Amino acid sequence: MGFLQGEGRTQGTLFPVTLEELIPEDHVCRVIDAFVNRLDMAGLGFERAEAAETGRPGYDPRDLLKLFLYGYLQRIRSSRRLENECRRNIELMWLLGRLVPDHKTVAEFRRMHSEALTQTGAELIRFARSVGLVRGEWVAIDGSKFRPASSVGSVRERDALQRYLEEMESADAEEEVVIDPSAVAQALEKLRQHPEPEAHFMRMGLGKLPAYNVQAAVDSEHALIVAQQVTTEATDNRSLLPMAEAAQVAVSEPVQALNVVADAGYSNGEQAEACEAKSIVPHVPANRTANNPGDGTPFDRSQFTYQPERDTFLCPAGQTLKRKQLSRSAWCPGTCTTRRFSVCNSGPRQRRCGCEDRPWNIRSPH
Repeated sequence: MGFLQGEGRTQGTLFPVTLEELIPEDHVCRVIDAFVNRLDMAGLGFERAEAAETGRPGYDPRDLLKLFLYGYLQRIRSSRRLENECRRNIELMWLLGRLVPDHKTVAEFRRMHSEALTQTGAELIRFARSVGLVRGEWVAIDGSKFRPASSVGSVRERDALQRYLEEMESADAEEEVVIDPSAVAQALEKLRQHPEPEAHFMRMGLGKLPAYNVQAAVDSEHALIVAQQVTTEATDNRSLLPMAEAAQVAVSEPVQALNVVADAGYSNGEQAEACEAKSIVPHVPANRTANNPGDGTPFDRSQFTYQPERDTFLCPAGQTLKRKQLSRSAWCPGTCTTRRFSVCNSGPRQRRCGCEDRPWNIRSPH
């Protein structure tokens, strides 16, 4: 018994297969095609949304937008790869009618319409909400660290140049200090040429590396991202309010309360209070330090002496505790910034206080 044999490459057919027959009815390309065809391209900010009466015909922005959305869903970012896909990918042949835009046209379209593409994403969320894919009742917020295109060495050199210029600026105020103008000009030029001036070092799994903190808000109904923001904040504790507001604008009715869920990294009493004032209900656990060495019975707050003139506490061991944050809960609202207490590391105080190489909690009377 032989193998299955394919058709000969030179075999002709009387009734050739059409592209329409090759794309299933529920294919994502049909969704892209239907969605883009209903958009008001000029209203979203796309240039040349109407064909010019004179000159050489150009590509319809709708076709280029379809190509961009297809590449986004298939994780194809390179404009050269998108050009190649137009030549060999049957799905794109159906979507674009066998058009093959060159990579420069694709790259220029993306560069010119960054804001319009953002508005298209917002329109997609509104469309998903209109057909019931987004409910706008519960939204989860989280952040992820993404590495930039710049190398560790280039970002470190950029930071060193910034420190150098700051030192030169402070030294300029001193007398008899010789500053090399050419070195300063060279440093400024290198800073201007750096491709990613916003990238900063952040703590990641492999240590401190250049990164961006990408925030995303996801609707709970079908796990669709409804809001996103690329930040340079190394932590998440200042992102609760801006992300909750962005999610509210994207999915919630003005009179409807929006429930927002986030982890303890977003714990921020001030921002949580601001969210509640905007009909946003945050569900965020308090970010508190564990008292592992203790026996679970903390000191009563009456054993701590408040010093109003310095806004500090005096602990039972005689150490001064500085207030770091404020909590309105019924226990331990502050966080001590003092490090290891030698007097608490032996005897009964260790089991009750649990002072270690980490901050520990103490109540504030405010």
